Amino acid sequence: MAKKKTESVYRVTEIIGTSSVSWEDAAKTAVEMAGRSLRDLRVAEVSKLDMKVDDGKVVEYRARVSLSFKYEA
Repeated sequence: MAKKKTESVYRVTEIIGTSSVSWEDAAKTAVEMAGRSLRDLRVAEVSKLDMKVDDGKVVEYRARVSLSFKYEA
């Protein structure tokens, strides 16, 4: 029996999640929100972390996430 050859194509897009709590929460928010409109998410990689500062205090954590998803045939 011959094996079926599978080929796939994935797109990688960059998104930024924000949170007033933590970088982890910011990254999680980004992926979960993207998952509402993108199907078949595969890999999420945090590529950059930064913070928004106001009057010398951290007011927001930001996580830049590279997210891959599979194109449908």
